[in-house]
This record gives sequence, C-alpha cells and structure tokens, in this order.
Amino acid sequence: MKLRNLARAALLAGVTSLALAAAPVQAAGKHLTILASVPDMAFPFFVHMMNQIKGEAQKLGDITVIESDGQRSSPKQTADIEAAITKGVDGIVISPNEVDALAPALQEAVDAKIPVVTIDRRVAKVPGILAHVGADNVKGGEAQGELVEQLFPNGAKVMNLQGQSGASPAIDRNKGLHNVLDKAADKYKFVFEDTAGFDRAKGLTMTESALDAMKSPPDVIVCANDDMALGALEALKARNLIGKVKLIGFDALPEALGQIKAGNMTATIEQMPGGQSRGAVDTLVAFLRDGKKPAEQVTLLTPIAVTKDNLDKAERLGEVK
Repeated sequence: MKLRNLARAALLAGVTSLALAAAPVQAAGKHLTILASVPDMAFPFFVHMMNQIKGEAQKLGDITVIESDGQRSSPKQTADIEAAITKGVDGIVISPNEVDALAPALQEAVDAKIPVVTIDRRVAKVPGILAHVGADNVKGGEAQGELVEQLFPNGAKVMNLQGQSGASPAIDRNKGLHNVLDKAADKYKFVFEDTAGFDRAKGLTMTESALDAMKSPPDVIVCANDDMALGALEALKARNLIGKVKLIGFDALPEALGQIKAGNMTATIEQMPGGQSRGAVDTLVAFLRDGKKPAEQVTLLTPIAVTKDNLDKAERLGEVK
C-alpha cells in the first residue's frame, strides 16, 4: 500500500508540474500551422504521441498540424524541419531521433524565429528552444532499479536490454538503473548488457542469444522500452521461463499492460506520453497566441512503476484489449 501511495504522489506531482508549465490557452485564435515530428511512427509509443498532439491541436482550434515521421532517420527528420522552415510554419513540436544530430536543424529553426518545444528527448545544445516537456528518464530508470531491489532484496542476476544508441532516453534510463543497482554491486550482477535499439525483433533475437549463452537464466530482464520487453517475452515463452524470470519494460504500452494483467510481464514504467504531448502543444500555442512563456523552460514528469497491483495508474489502460 505504501508503494501505491508513493506512486500516486509521484504521478500527481508530475501532472501538477505540467499544469503549472503550460499556461491556459483559449479555444481558438490566430490560425497556426505547426510541424509535429516524432522519431518513428513504426513504434506504437510515437503513434500515440502524434495522436495526442493532433488531438490537442484540434481541441484548441484553428491549428493545422503537419505530421513528420522521422522513420528512425536523423537526416529524414532534419529534412522535414528544413522544409517546415522554408514553408514558414509558426512553431515546431518535436521528439528528436538523436538529440545531437538534430541540434543543427533545430538551431536553424530558432534562428528563423520559429518557436520549438521538444518532447521526450531534450536538445540541450540549442539554448534558444522555447521549452521541453518530457519525463525524467533517469528517475524512470531508477524506478526500474528500485523495483528490482524490492523483488530481489537478497540480490539478483540482471539482464539489461538498452535502447537506441545516442538517444537521450536510452542513456538516461540506463544511468538511472545503474544509479540504484551499482550501489549494491556485490548483490546485483549485470550478467548481460547490450543495446537492442528499442526494437522488438532485436529484443527477441538478443534475448534468445543471451539465454543460449548462459548456464542459467537471469533473475530479471530489464528493458529500456516495452517493444524490447515484448520481444524478450517471446524468447521467455519459447523456453518456458514465463514467471521464472521477471520482466520489466518501460513506456506502459497497451500491449505491455495487457501482458502485465495476464501475469506474463512483471512491470512497466509509465511516463505519461499523452501528458507530455498535450503539454507541449499547450505551451507552444500559449506563446504563439498570447506571448506567454512557460513558467519553467524544462518540465519533467516523474515516471512510476506500474505492476498488476496498480494498473489503474496507467495512462492507456483503457486501450487494453
């Protein structure tokens, strides 16, 4: 019960900080055209973010959204930004594929006086960005580590599937996981670590290869997103290891929530992607229509661990089939 109360408090804190950051916006006003860009629409997580961006724009009224699918290509996403600059869009909401690779194009936008709000992945090298609305991915990784400690107070063998190289969420989530478990490195042993690129197929093949190479399976597999976790789940199923090996994902996708509900996955991390996306649009439109700058340049929501015991805290629980 204590854990559930802590989770509830963390969620409320995150939502409160977002509400403070995004000033109220009138339902309609000056017509706006904004570029909405995400790294790869092949990922359900980014499809959800794009839908939330479009939904919030429609709610605010008189906004044309230009959709950009980065297709997991920084050059493609860069080209989309440059095309939007040429078109003369009023603003940009973007989750960058790679923060360093996208910095020059976003600097071009800022230099062209086009306000930019980043979501999920912050581009710290471009100081002129209007705002960033995201999740504290370090704390998300720490939530994974803390859950491992709770599940295995006497220690555990840990397999760690990391996310896309160069992507700030992957870097931060891995950092958070190690922040917690490295404090007791004598108890928590990382028996395997490698990047599966946030990809489900790679999560499956990497888990298969790792399990085949081990004399005994790990106690827990920690994944930097749910797609990799769902791939790892297939490898566990094939080896009759469901329930014997704990499995922790990140993103709280409906499919992952369904697997948690069924008892096949242990947990995932909820980072409120809808809240991030809506907050980013609200922040951008408040500035464009009313000249209101956000109260804080960076707003980070606090992710929480979602297990079978607190599924009601998941943003997308209603989408579980």
